[in-house]
Amino acid sequence: MNVIIPVAGLGTRLRPQTWSKPKPLVTVAGKPVLGHVLDSLLQLPLDQVVFVTGYLGEQIEDYVRTNYTFPATFVEQEEPLGQSHAVLQARDVVTGPSLIVFPDMLFEADLAQVEQVDADGALFVKEVPDPRRFGVVVVDDGRITRLVEKPADAVSNLAIVGIYYFRAIEDLFEAIEYQMAHSIQTKGEYFLADAIQHLIDRGKRFTWLPVSVWEDCGKPEALLDTNRYMLTQLGNHVPDIPGSVIVPPVVIDPTATIKNSIIGPYASIGARVTITNSIVTDSIVDEEAQIETAMLTRSIVGRHAYVRGNSVRVNVGDSSNVILTGWHENGANERD
Repeated sequence: MNVIIPVAGLGTRLRPQTWSKPKPLVTVAGKPVLGHVLDSLLQLPLDQVVFVTGYLGEQIEDYVRTNYTFPATFVEQEEPLGQSHAVLQARDVVTGPSLIVFPDMLFEADLAQVEQVDADGALFVKEVPDPRRFGVVVVDDGRITRLVEKPADAVSNLAIVGIYYFRAIEDLFEAIEYQMAHSIQTKGEYFLADAIQHLIDRGKRFTWLPVSVWEDCGKPEALLDTNRYMLTQLGNHVPDIPGSVIVPPVVIDPTATIKNSIIGPYASIGARVTITNSIVTDSIVDEEAQIETAMLTRSIVGRHAYVRGNSVRVNVGDSSNVILTGWHENGANERD
């Protein structure tokens, strides 16, 4: 099985975290989002994983080559022209049965289901109570007939989660070339849904497959909610840290230093983090950050950042330096 993973986006909705690292490397539950996604793919026999990189792509390549041993290829999307254009960059290196996975969410699904698909392709979907915020598939007798973006009417509650299977990826490449030749765009970008709709209109058969869990990681609030969910799933292991109180569920890297502090619940503490005289709950603190005399909740603290202050809610990027002396309802958003 080939897998194409587009990782070229700028991740503007997750700034300031994505000023200095690509969106897939933002941490949740002790690991980059991309790491969780790649772990899910290990259930498959992987012939090749192709990463379509762009902004800070060298960090993606370094992370993958350091942590995984499957065959990996890296191609660059030089212009941010949309999903379809990103996928098309893999046309010279991928043929045959392929998955496309967008790594801005975490999921639980039996990906091996694709081996039993009796169709030209399949879209993984999740039933949602309110489909108006999502792209959905309209199904007739198990076959997808239409893709609708953010439907005003209740045409379907099957939301597209960002995982696509193609029995012959060459079909999709041809559809994208048609899409681009005819400038089929939405808000100036080429979206994969339009290319797939073109295939459906030409008579290609697509079905749908379920995911049991779908957690968004595209915005700060969603990232924190996903962190809570993932920590709950990981269990209640509590490390023994003398002089501090640890309230599960948490993930604390063994290289972190915690002194006279309360950590948790729902806290992810990265490698070589130092936390002193503080309370950290419902937050993500990335590697080598320093927290002193602070009460953090619903906060994201980037790599090498320094935060000192009173009760505060912050979203600070890598290498930030934030010193607060009073209550700040909305926190700080500073980068040095």
